[in-house]
Amino acid sequence: MSRFIVMRGLAALLAISVMFAATTRSAETATPDEIHVGRAVVNAFAFAVFEVGQDAHIWDKYNLKLDITSFKGDAQLQQGMASGSIDFGLGGGPAMGYRAKGVPAIAIATMYGPPSDMGIIIAMNSPVKTVADLKGKKLGVTTAGSLTDWLVHELSRRQGWGSEGIESVPMGSMEARVAAMNSGEIAGTVQDVGVGYELETQNKGKVFNNFGNFVQKFETHVIFATDDMINKHPDIVQRFLKGWFATVAYMRTHKAQSVTSIAKVLGESEPIVGRLYDNDMAAMSSDGAWDPASVEAVAKSLKELGIMDTVPDPKTIYNAKFVPVKI
Repeated sequence: MSRFIVMRGLAALLAISVMFAATTRSAETATPDEIHVGRAVVNAFAFAVFEVGQDAHIWDKYNLKLDITSFKGDAQLQQGMASGSIDFGLGGGPAMGYRAKGVPAIAIATMYGPPSDMGIIIAMNSPVKTVADLKGKKLGVTTAGSLTDWLVHELSRRQGWGSEGIESVPMGSMEARVAAMNSGEIAGTVQDVGVGYELETQNKGKVFNNFGNFVQKFETHVIFATDDMINKHPDIVQRFLKGWFATVAYMRTHKAQSVTSIAKVLGESEPIVGRLYDNDMAAMSSDGAWDPASVEAVAKSLKELGIMDTVPDPKTIYNAKFVPVKI
């Protein structure tokens, strides 16, 4: 082999090496894609995954920068996606029905299964000792047609009392419901169990039961993406979901770090968030895959909540293209 051929070969190898190094440096230093993400509420354990991923630098790995907005309910979140100000959203399962109402966004992954993060909170000296004691009683909920409202009537149906065996009373704020509970106006209130844990520390109430014990098939919280993001930037959708579920995987093995991050978001003490971690992590999806029976339960709830006049075809309210997510 001539010296000329050897030199040409070495030069080619050097050129490839330089090109590879430049490409690697470019990927490592590329400006991250900024995405606008929203959540229907800020005071829920599952919705604080965004910040856990930020603190653990997981979003950096997927070259994403998150601009986070917190809303006051699913309706506001859906408005944000309809206006184009939000690319991805975290919301309640029943919000999947907004798709049928023309919102240009759709659920792309489940994030939380049965509603074990929602509970019935009662007064410390409540006469309610068993579920049977709730028959004919009143429970406070946020608004008519909300998830809290549906849970009350679903519990009643499952006890064989019909939809009205327990009366739901729309009362708005948590403060109003707790006050009514302690005055005896209502027997209890339907809240995130974290509220119950906080009330226990104040001796103002306690968690009686959580709805995960009654409703085994449901998509309580889901991840939405706008049509524009799905159609124009499917690569970003894939990276976002990988970042989300990589964060959930991290949380399963890093309780202390996750609790610290989430406590800052919720404004709660770490002991209370630690209890939330123990209660909620089991229901957090690991890959976003849909359970057809749970989606069907959501579809039925849309009619029961009055969101839709008829039960929609479950396949029309979610997109399964991007799941299950493999990390």
